[in-house]
Amino acid sequence: MKINSDILKIESNNVAPSRGKILISEPFLVDNMFGRSVVLLIDHTIDGSMGLVLNKMAPILLNDVIKDFKDVESIPIYKGGPLATDTLFYLHTIPDVPDALPISSKLYLNGDFEVIRDYIVKGNPLRGSIRFFLGYSGWELKQLHQEIQDNTWLIGKSDVKSMLSYNTEGMWQKALSKLGSKYETWARFPQIPSLN
Repeated sequence: MKINSDILKIESNNVAPSRGKILISEPFLVDNMFGRSVVLLIDHTIDGSMGLVLNKMAPILLNDVIKDFKDVESIPIYKGGPLATDTLFYLHTIPDVPDALPISSKLYLNGDFEVIRDYIVKGNPLRGSIRFFLGYSGWELKQLHQEIQDNTWLIGKSDVKSMLSYNTEGMWQKALSKLGSKYETWARFPQIPSLN
């Protein structure tokens, strides 16, 4: 039986990156932060790009860091990327937060933390409404375009529900599968084939 080797060829899906879209890493990328990752593009300009890795959980809860949150439900923190790992970022759907940056329809980044703190302390729902990240991912001028040209990243569409889900297990496979049958096949491959 002859195997169609074209299904193993990694190639871009030729979609332009922009704010609100996701980057999906190619299946064989071996990197602790970016291997099998899904990254939400926060900004993409001629000067560079910024994103948050969505599917890598940090080994700490926000409740351990902020004393006001000791009596609320456990709030996980995710690893947003390797840069500024001592800086907290938050994605949310809370409207009218002063200074929040709109990412897409009904999805925002950061804003006045006191408003966010009050929202949490009052017992409002967190799941599906807000996620916290330490650090971010960044690319210098033309760096992301080069990585896309080198077939390191595929571009997908984001949806608010999956962006704010606390359950990130299988997020990479699901994002890849949404791109079509060839990419669905890639989602089933082991990251390091020689270890299979």
